[in-house]
Amino acid sequence: MFQNIGFIGTGNMGSAVATAVLKSGRFGTLYLANRTRSKAEELRSLLLKIKADADIRVAENAEVAQNCNLIFLCVKPQMMKDMLDGIRAQLTARRDRLVLCTMAGGMSIDTLIQMSGIQPMIRIMPNTPAGIGAGIIQYCGKNVTDQELLEVREALKPAGAVVPLEERLIDAASCVSGCGPAWAYMFAEALADGGVACGLPREQALAFAAGMMRGAAEMIDQSYQHPGALKDAVCSPGGATIQGVRVLEERGFRGAVMDAVIAAYEKTIKMG
Repeated sequence: MFQNIGFIGTGNMGSAVATAVLKSGRFGTLYLANRTRSKAEELRSLLLKIKADADIRVAENAEVAQNCNLIFLCVKPQMMKDMLDGIRAQLTARRDRLVLCTMAGGMSIDTLIQMSGIQPMIRIMPNTPAGIGAGIIQYCGKNVTDQELLEVREALKPAGAVVPLEERLIDAASCVSGCGPAWAYMFAEALADGGVACGLPREQALAFAAGMMRGAAEMIDQSYQHPGALKDAVCSPGGATIQGVRVLEERGFRGAVMDAVIAAYEKTIKMG
C-alpha cells in the first residue's frame, strides 16, 4: 500500500479520483494541492464528510513532491510542463521510490518521464462518472512493478471499471469514454426537449431520458448483442421508432457522432 498519496490539481477529475482513493482506504495520508488553495480546502471538507477520521492535508505542490509515494498529476496538458518544472528539484532529490500517475490527455509516458525526471510512471484516463462510482478508467504503466499497478488499480476501484490498455490506444479510448458523457448529456437533453415539445413536463421528460439511457447501456453490456441488433429489436415494421431512425439517418446522426470522436482525438493529440 502506498503510505502517502498526493494530488496536484483538485478539479473535477482530481476530485473524482481522490474520492475513489479515499473510499478504497488504501492509503495512510492524503495530500491535496491546488493552484487555488481554497479548492483543495473545499475538497478536503467534502472528503471528511465521507470518512471523518481520514488523515487529509492541504499542501503546496512542493510538499506533495517531497512526501508522497504516489502522486496523481491532475492538471491540464498545457499546464503540465510549468507545474513539473516547479517541483522537479524536489522529485529528483528523493532517494526513496515514488510513482507518478498522470491523467493528461495526449501526453505520453515518455514525455512525462522526461519532464519530471522520474521513471516509474502510470497513465490513467478517467471520466466524470467516476465521481459517482460509475466511471471507466483505462490505465497503463512503465517502469512500475506489477504490485504497484495492482495497488493503483485497487485504489481506483471505487470509481468504477478499471481497465488495462496499451498506451497507443489510451487517447482513442479517452475520446469515447472520457468525452462521450458530454455528448450523452446533449442527447438526453435533446430527448427531453422533444418530450416537452410533445407535452411532457420537463422533470418527467428528463427522468425518462436518463432512465432510458441507463437501461439501454445495460442492455449493451448484458445482452451480448450488437447495438445494431438491439436497435432493430425496437423498430417494429411500420412503427414509430423506425420513422425516428429515418430522420436521424437523414440528418447524419451516426456520421456526426463518429466525426465528434475523431475531432476530439485529433485535438487530444495536438494538446499533447
